[in-house]
Amino acid sequence: MTRVWEWNRPVTVREVLEDLQKERSIAYTTVMTVLDNLHQKGWVRREAEGRAYRYEAVSTRAAYSAALMNEAWSASDNPAAALVAFFGMMSPEQRHALRDAVRMVQADDPVEAGEEQTPAREEQRQAQPQAADDPASGDGDEPGAGADSKGR
Repeated sequence: MTRVWEWNRPVTVREVLEDLQKERSIAYTTVMTVLDNLHQKGWVRREAEGRAYRYEAVSTRAAYSAALMNEAWSASDNPAAALVAFFGMMSPEQRHALRDAVRMVQADDPVEAGEEQTPAREEQRQAQPQAADDPASGDGDEPGAGADSKGR
């Protein structure tokens, strides 16, 4: 998945293979099998292009990471304590990014931003498109399961 996300566009097995071969020797069939497995698990979609396929990530890396964090947090028997422990592990840069993210979410939420909640505002909020289901919240399979630790 890492390579598909890095390309940030539909890629062929050959493109991923050539990219990986810059670091190590790997067989075309290995890359093809991993991309096919990712397709079967719903992590990538593919479109035929001649005799080959172009593979594209279904979800962004950010959405995948968010789903993993949400899954871990939801599994805690004490979510507040888990958050405190997690925040304590963060670097100052990460905490700054967290503060920025909270401000962005609050700006999108009239109640959090201190605005009066009216029926018209609530209707407008509900009319906004919801994020599509993320395959990361599915059966726990991770992209590249069985591959090396970089998710290739």
